[in-house]
Amino acid sequence: MKLHQMSLGVTLSAALGLFAQTAISDELSVATFLPPQHHTNTGMFTWFAEEIVKRSGGSLTMKLYPAGQLGAGPVQQYKRAVEGVGDITFGVSAYTPALFPKTMLAILPGTSENADQSTRAIWNVFEDHLASEYEDVKVLAVGTVTGNLLAATRDVSTMEGLKGAKIVPFAAMTSPIVEALGAVPVQMPVTEMYTGLSTGTIDATTASYNNITPPWNFWDVSTYIVENVPTTFAVTYAVMNKERYMGLSDEHRAIIDELAGLPMSLELAKSFDGADERSKKMIAETTDKNYQWVVVSDEERAKMDAAVASGLDAIFADYEGRGISDARAIYDALNQ
Repeated sequence: MKLHQMSLGVTLSAALGLFAQTAISDELSVATFLPPQHHTNTGMFTWFAEEIVKRSGGSLTMKLYPAGQLGAGPVQQYKRAVEGVGDITFGVSAYTPALFPKTMLAILPGTSENADQSTRAIWNVFEDHLASEYEDVKVLAVGTVTGNLLAATRDVSTMEGLKGAKIVPFAAMTSPIVEALGAVPVQMPVTEMYTGLSTGTIDATTASYNNITPPWNFWDVSTYIVENVPTTFAVTYAVMNKERYMGLSDEHRAIIDELAGLPMSLELAKSFDGADERSKKMIAETTDKNYQWVVVSDEERAKMDAAVASGLDAIFADYEGRGISDARAIYDALNQ
């Protein structure tokens, strides 16, 4: 009997020791399709890594797997989080629009002009309108990239100039807006846009300031950079496998909860807006490029905005046809 009790005690002690070791040290894997030097990695994820280490006393850490190391390409990123391929994944909502129809409404032109403003707008309505689209994961961040320029090989600063122009929108769902502007929407990933502009496959593409300068270098293949156009957005996310989150200690879950949501989303927005600010400075200081910078006049912008309104009507009608009757109400809430 004593021998049995001793064996049980040794086994229990070993088990408790293993549990304690596991509880005090936990590493989260982060899967992203972007290269290690991308500003979401050097910005938001670096912030996240530093915060979890600081708040946990080093017992909670993360390891970044960039450039598709845990799975190539951006399309399956949400699925990889759901299935636990990575504990945390970073993705772009527009690559799987059927999963995020209501979130995609944040892409459309409205009152926001930069990533910070549109990201705050998302979180103002998130619980009421968008949270149901993320029930399979723990949401860490949802934020945006701003598309407020047209990089082009022809002057598309007027409604006349837009007629028939082959333009890549930030997301396919904005095609009715492109068509209302008189242009022709062409779908193309950002990795092919440089070549598309260079070869004439496209006449223009929606762009951020960061697209103009390295690493994208649209300024090398554009003859016009057009400013003061209706702003659209790309919605991005960082999400965590729900089972992995629930399996953390209470202390570690509390740390994640403190960082998740608006705080981490604003760090995501900061990484994109910060990249744009650095590119603006580079643009101002670089004088050896052969493009013309054009600002759309107030008169032409008013015409563009009227066309956008027509395109929005078509988009909302499509949503209603798919059984999403509150699309316009959600859009209005995003743009209060």
